[in-house]
Amino acid sequence: MLTRIPLVDTKPSITTFQQHILRQQRAHWPHATGTFSWLLSGITLATKMTEARVRRAGLLDILGSSNAINVQGEHQQKLDIYADQALIHCLGMRDSVAIIASEENEDAIVFDGRKGEGKYVVVFDPLDGSSNIDVNVSVGTIFSILALPPGISPEDDPQRAVMQSGVKQLAAGYVVYGSSTILVYTTGHGVHGFTLDPSIGAYVLSHENIHMPTNGNIYSCNDAYFETFPTNYQRFLTALRRGETGRSYALRYIGSLVADFHRTLLKGGIFLYPPTAKNPNGKLRLLYEANPVAFLAEQAGGAATDGRRRIMEIEPTEIHQRVPLVVGGLGEMQAFQEFYSA
Repeated sequence: MLTRIPLVDTKPSITTFQQHILRQQRAHWPHATGTFSWLLSGITLATKMTEARVRRAGLLDILGSSNAINVQGEHQQKLDIYADQALIHCLGMRDSVAIIASEENEDAIVFDGRKGEGKYVVVFDPLDGSSNIDVNVSVGTIFSILALPPGISPEDDPQRAVMQSGVKQLAAGYVVYGSSTILVYTTGHGVHGFTLDPSIGAYVLSHENIHMPTNGNIYSCNDAYFETFPTNYQRFLTALRRGETGRSYALRYIGSLVADFHRTLLKGGIFLYPPTAKNPNGKLRLLYEANPVAFLAEQAGGAATDGRRRIMEIEPTEIHQRVPLVVGGLGEMQAFQEFYSA
């Protein structure tokens, strides 16, 4: 007597980050060679290395300041240095990367002695919000990928190769090391989120085609500096508090850009880092923070501005240039522009 054994459905029920990238390439770049996905795997590997250190931060000698000062004049945390070195090492193993630039280093880095010609530029903030790590607040990594401009030799003019406007970004994303570790990225075809599954060591698709709500009920900024904000920012924030824009708002501010923006991306609302008396040109870095966040926001249906200009249209004049940043859903952004221009 024959026993019929039902066929097992071998179709995987999960989609990893690498699988998603390959599907995106087949759909939008059918002639891609795979070098771009190989580059991205370098970023994901570095973030997994950093995530492992963050998870064990209280058990290792990795908390606190390193007593070193970075190019921004800020005290470097020990995890800042580790995350920076992890990205430099992992990207240095990818021949397609010509130049990298980190918020932690004064100059762009060119890799010497590699085979073949690199064609990508990668810029990153290795550990955003790292001053919060000692008190177990979410921190993250932010990255942006651009093409090496034609006619520019990496060895001769690496700074110029890095200084590109945000509209030229090929991809951008961030990783939040929080209650779970999540990677969010875009290549200009929507925004997708992947949660790190520690049981298999892979980022798994968990948030497909993220759309930022047109309106939210949260505004996010460091209200302690309210008195030092320009008057048009003060008017807007006062209107939000009083419900004069037609909605009621609550204040939520974490102090890590990746965490504050991640909430804004998923829940809507608006994030503001205005110019202040101490930082009249703003404090966030255009290349390492504002541009990748703006790219993600626009791809998710939101907008980002420095108050006067679309963030991604600003032409950089230096690799560590700072800008004000206002980013959020279209409803809040339209209200902001009305108050800013009044």
